[in-house]
Amino acid sequence: MPNPDLCLEALSALTGCKVESTTRVSQLGPQDIVNVVALREFYKQEGLKELDYPSIGTLSLENVETMDMYSSPPALPEPEESYTTSVKINIQDFFDPQYDYDFTNIKDGGMTFMRGNEQYFRPCGWNRAALHVTKKYDGGDRWLGTGNDAWPVSYQGYNMDGAQGIILARDKNPDDEPSFLEAGAASLVTEKTRGKGVYSTPSIQTAEKYCKTFKSKVDGKRYKVLLQNRINPEKRNKCQREDVWVVYIPEGSTDIQKRAIVQESIRPYGLLLKQV
Repeated sequence: MPNPDLCLEALSALTGCKVESTTRVSQLGPQDIVNVVALREFYKQEGLKELDYPSIGTLSLENVETMDMYSSPPALPEPEESYTTSVKINIQDFFDPQYDYDFTNIKDGGMTFMRGNEQYFRPCGWNRAALHVTKKYDGGDRWLGTGNDAWPVSYQGYNMDGAQGIILARDKNPDDEPSFLEAGAASLVTEKTRGKGVYSTPSIQTAEKYCKTFKSKVDGKRYKVLLQNRINPEKRNKCQREDVWVVYIPEGSTDIQKRAIVQESIRPYGLLLKQV
């Protein structure tokens, strides 16, 4: 497992909260992390300035830098300058080191991997700290498997959900920065994908363009951070751009309904770190 204190810093960067260690019961579990990441960006889409979340309370959305949807996100400021809310997690219960996997020096080349009838683009170049999510959900752990009934893999970055421009992006070259179509050329293909929602991507390269970067207090180095998730194929909608998926949240949904939609649709299982 990567340095536990480094993982806490990465969770802080993702959630916008100061995440600290405790030997007691965690205030947040892995599912809460993806809920907070998704909902805070969705609420920013809605133009709201606060997010109320159980066990956290009111989380300000104003103390995080604003992202220009037509450019790559800036680096995260120093934690003390950004975090006004603190939460505590029990590292031993939160992480599951037996499933850690260091992809830092791995290159898949032409190899193809599948998860739930979708191609799985492994996070080569990243180090994964596994989250403790086995035996946590009704229906068993088939969603986390490798067979046809498993859920596909998606990646989520802090800025992805709030970047409405991502759904209009088309890369001329995989190594280029995204170029954006005119906003009028809406690229959503079904009625259910029109409107605001929670965005993720099966492409680790696309996710990296929208991830958070933070400077560690542990070693003074800079890291990128992402969540590696499984996404419910029945809840996920594909945008016209194939490397963007959206879970639509209907207009008028209550806070409880929004949280339930995220929980039914996206389950995290890995915290990804990459040294810049």
